[in-house]
Amino acid sequence: MSDEFDLSTEIVVLTGGGGILGSRFADALIRHGAKLAILDRAPGKAERIALELSQRHGACAIGFQVDISERSELARARARIEEALGQATVLVNAAATKSAGFFEPFETFSAADWDEVMRTNVTGAMFAIQEFGAPMAQRGAGSIINILSIYGVVAPDQRIYEGSLYEGRAINTPAVYSTSKAALWGLTQYLASYWGSRQVRVNAVSPGGVSSGQNDTFAQRYGARVPLGRMAEGDEICGAVIFLASRASAYVTGQNIVVDGGLSVW
Repeated sequence: MSDEFDLSTEIVVLTGGGGILGSRFADALIRHGAKLAILDRAPGKAERIALELSQRHGACAIGFQVDISERSELARARARIEEALGQATVLVNAAATKSAGFFEPFETFSAADWDEVMRTNVTGAMFAIQEFGAPMAQRGAGSIINILSIYGVVAPDQRIYEGSLYEGRAINTPAVYSTSKAALWGLTQYLASYWGSRQVRVNAVSPGGVSSGQNDTFAQRYGARVPLGRMAEGDEICGAVIFLASRASAYVTGQNIVVDGGLSVW
């Protein structure tokens, strides 16, 4: 079965490749043989990660600074990717953003912050799918993987946030985040139906909470809500992405693989 997970014939575009999860996906995709284009908005980040992966694994990875909320930037990146690697066969939409007022209470959450987050998390994903997914549909093959969140499936437990910090800052899960991830799940289902006859598979992965700088209070409270008793490590989300990118999932479309340690069973 190992050959079923081989990605050596795949050209993968990964948005948000410099993020906490995106960087782990990048490493896993390269290790399974993919030729990889990493897109990230942060200056120099995608390029640095691509260079590190190429040196570490002797593989083909290139990085591009791209703001996916601007379709013109995606179009330019697509042209460069096709020139360097060829046409994308897999798209992984992992990009997401936090606005300046991301952790403001719902009652005072501004329209500007709402629009900024939705512009990247939903509209940016749509733009990426238009740029890289539409050619897949024209060719009659491809896989699109949208990275959602457990909080696009169930509501966050507000009780775990009192005294919880992320890198020293009080945190919560704002309504705009849940809304954006739920919207992306709706788009996933729509496109699975829309492009199914053209053999483009469109699926989602919904990670639970990933350990990435939260304080002990948050980690303990979150872990107490999870049947496996802990937060996830970033690498533990990668298997679902590799599965959906590979031939092993050739008859899977319109699905959401929830990788949450069992949180959503309660």
